[in-house]
Amino acid sequence: MKKWIDLRSDTVTRPGKEMLHAMMMAGVGDDVFGEDPTVNELEHHSSEMFGMEAALFCPSGTMTNQIAIKVHTRPGDELICDSSAHILNYEGGGIASNALVQSRVLQGDRGRLNAEQIEKAINPAFDWLARTSLVCLENTVNRGGGSCYDISEISKIATMCKKHQLAFHLDGARIFNAIVLKGDRMKEYGTYFDSISVCLSKGLGAPVGSLLLGSGDFIKEARRVRKRMGGGMRQAGFLAAAGLYALKNHISKLAEDHANAQELFLAINGKSWVKDIFPAETNIVLFELAAHLPGQIFNQKLRDEGILVSSFSGQSVRMVTHLDVSREEIRKVISVLQTFGD
Repeated sequence: MKKWIDLRSDTVTRPGKEMLHAMMMAGVGDDVFGEDPTVNELEHHSSEMFGMEAALFCPSGTMTNQIAIKVHTRPGDELICDSSAHILNYEGGGIASNALVQSRVLQGDRGRLNAEQIEKAINPAFDWLARTSLVCLENTVNRGGGSCYDISEISKIATMCKKHQLAFHLDGARIFNAIVLKGDRMKEYGTYFDSISVCLSKGLGAPVGSLLLGSGDFIKEARRVRKRMGGGMRQAGFLAAAGLYALKNHISKLAEDHANAQELFLAINGKSWVKDIFPAETNIVLFELAAHLPGQIFNQKLRDEGILVSSFSGQSVRMVTHLDVSREEIRKVISVLQTFGD
């Protein structure tokens, strides 16, 4: 079987022996009845990490985001997000179909919004305008090349949301990448956001699952919406054990992914076959190929060398470092990239 160097996403990781052992040894029960001890431990552990009252274990980050939007809004409302947001582009139109809410789409700096532009986008309380009820941020920003917010800007946005009585949600699919890079305190995030979605199956290396964090009342209603969406799982402790292991053992490893991404960035930046490249802050390297190198040819040559990458469009290329890609494999990728010339 061919050994691929898979840089398509950090969702492709597979559990190691220790994680598999934790999964197989997990105590389980019926989580719909609230009786799965490992799920309960995971939810308690994660909410404690962020200083929030409660958490809910779900199959995916799309579900946690969509539950949050549904709970925070009512049909006919409007939420504010960036044009690159995952909730807008990659969740199957869930904002409209699940919550019956429309989106006010802003253009941020590599996906990052600021308090001033958000405040300007809030609708006045006129009968003929949709009620602005929710602000959603993404950190890190996938389509921003793994860009991160400064906690000071998040604080300003949180203050503005409280002023206008807006709910404040974080799509924190890669929040731990931001925390490791910036050195922020997790509990500080918990003081700013009304809800946080945390993915366990990206950089942390768990096979399945995301967590939704919030107040006790918020999570109580979120459980009801999760069930309606088909997310009520039974003996989910086998999956929760992987997430618990990841939270306790894999967060510090994200710094290695960042270092590997930085090596890729330095090998690509400035090449004649690169039209533009985003700074590689965390574990995502996102760039656009010059016109003389068609994306299909570039991707196929890498594939021929056992390297997989992904694209947002014909000429854009995304490489994502993760737990299952070693420094040696990154250097092999760089050696292949060097064959394209300077």
